[in-house]
Amino acid sequence: MRNPIDVLKNLTEKSKNKEYKFQRLYRNLYNPEFYYLAYKNIYANKGSMTAGTDETTMDGISDSRIEKIIASLKDHSYKPNPARREYIAKKNSNKKRPLGISSGNDKLVQEVVRMILESIFEPNFLNTSHGFRPKRSCHTALKHIQINFKGARWFIEGDIEACFDSFDHHVIIELLRKRISDEAFISLIWKFLKAGYMEQWQYHRTYSGVPQGSGVSPILANIYLNELDEYMENYKASFNVGKSSTKTVSSKYNSLRHKVMKCKKENTLIWESLNESERKERTKNLKSLQQELYKTPTQDIWRTSFKSLRYCRYADDFIIGIIGSKEDATKVKADIKHFLSKRLKLKMSDEKTKVTHTGDRARFLGYDITVSRDKSVKKASNNVKRRTYSYNVKLLVPREKWMAKLKEYDAFKIVKGKDGKERFKAIHRSKLINCSDIEILSKYNAEVRGLYNFYSFANNAYAIGRFANIMQYSMLKTFAGKYKTTVSKIKARFVKDNNFTVEYQTKSGTKQSVFYNKGFKRNKDIPTYEVSLLPQYARYDKVNKLSSRIKLGLCELCNQKTDNIELHQVAKLKDLKGTNKWERIMIDRRRKTLAVCPKCHEEIHS
Repeated sequence: MRNPIDVLKNLTEKSKNKEYKFQRLYRNLYNPEFYYLAYKNIYANKGSMTAGTDETTMDGISDSRIEKIIASLKDHSYKPNPARREYIAKKNSNKKRPLGISSGNDKLVQEVVRMILESIFEPNFLNTSHGFRPKRSCHTALKHIQINFKGARWFIEGDIEACFDSFDHHVIIELLRKRISDEAFISLIWKFLKAGYMEQWQYHRTYSGVPQGSGVSPILANIYLNELDEYMENYKASFNVGKSSTKTVSSKYNSLRHKVMKCKKENTLIWESLNESERKERTKNLKSLQQELYKTPTQDIWRTSFKSLRYCRYADDFIIGIIGSKEDATKVKADIKHFLSKRLKLKMSDEKTKVTHTGDRARFLGYDITVSRDKSVKKASNNVKRRTYSYNVKLLVPREKWMAKLKEYDAFKIVKGKDGKERFKAIHRSKLINCSDIEILSKYNAEVRGLYNFYSFANNAYAIGRFANIMQYSMLKTFAGKYKTTVSKIKARFVKDNNFTVEYQTKSGTKQSVFYNKGFKRNKDIPTYEVSLLPQYARYDKVNKLSSRIKLGLCELCNQKTDNIELHQVAKLKDLKGTNKWERIMIDRRRKTLAVCPKCHEEIHS
């Protein structure tokens, strides 16, 4: 059997020829090594131990289980189980999002299919797409906006109604057939799309959409919405008028600059011959010219003869920046709506798809985005005056986002003061009172770091400091509630060198941990990546220890040789108490998996 890494790399190389059509892909599903690689990719995922409708999980992976999957694929009897429908709450909303949980075997097959599809389609996705892609994230999308949306006058905030649930199955298959000429492989995709779902023990057929939570849904979504990316790329070419070279200086700015330089030169030549009043008059005139120069844009980016469009998408959310009139923006919105409806059978929400002036704020990926119109003049580090007026994009932390987090954590309440104004009041978290000191501190630290890490790219990242202050006081009150004392006594007990410090015991001795104290400075160094790179191969190329442990044929519990090793898996190591031998082995080795013989595996579950 060929090494799956070599197969994937070969597919990627061939995909660069956009006219090439892939054949005989289905035979790769007969390769057991693909399933070991798939298991390695997904076994540590949060949902790997969540059971599907057939009650199977990633627990118990073995040679025989993989052979049964391959046999069913060979005789085409393989049929995906319906997904188990669960609902998860949407952030900052009373609505819930449907989630489809696949069975253990289906997760494996879907991961193999995902790797194959990613190798074929990923190299040809555009740079404007950032969701569900290797080495891309919300931050790379925001970086893209910050670099490319400078000078935009209008934003279009795109919203597609029930996007993932509305994908037309026939359109998906049509797009796959553009690059794939293997009906067995296409038929397998059909089976996943038509598998249906179980809700309240009732079976429901699926007529459209891809199940959120399915292993193949992210890559299928990108294949589908790549059509929108390519449409916008072509639309941009026909929309843009003129050039936006940063080297092109407006005539008005050039004229004022020459006047300033001429005035300075004349003053230097005749300064000694001027009396006091003449010097004051010339100084006043020079300052007036300089102030006018500071207020004048370097480039005339909003001249009527110049138009430009910028586009960025993350999953089903997209934003467009337009240099042009509001009428231009409104027409772009209408054209996109028509394209989505006619070509992709998707409906754009008129209510949520807004045309926003860039002087106001657009919301994208949890950030507020605006284009600065600041005309102030500041001194740079070399003591030279420079203006901040530049129509740069600003990324801001929305106040309601960190307030919503405080509400989610139940860490504060709003009270009215004597003056009638509302104020934030930190409160203790009763759910944490029975936890150990280090668990309480770690919980608060993780929550503060988590929000700061997400918003560290914002121009006003320091705003998270207020969130952290309320969280810190909530933590102090939680400790006070735990020890039935006051906040002042908790500070006296735990604060050392101005840091809230908790000591805890480890195998190597006593250690200390402090409440987050690294500050909330803006981080500008968000990495960007070339679309042609597939860095996931570096991860795939590592030695697959899970596969080698199965092939070794040695039970790690009873040390007996067997031809049928199974991998026992747990959801979280911290849930193990160490009361049994197998638990102690997993804790000592710090592994969520244990290679065992069928007899030991049965005893573990009994």
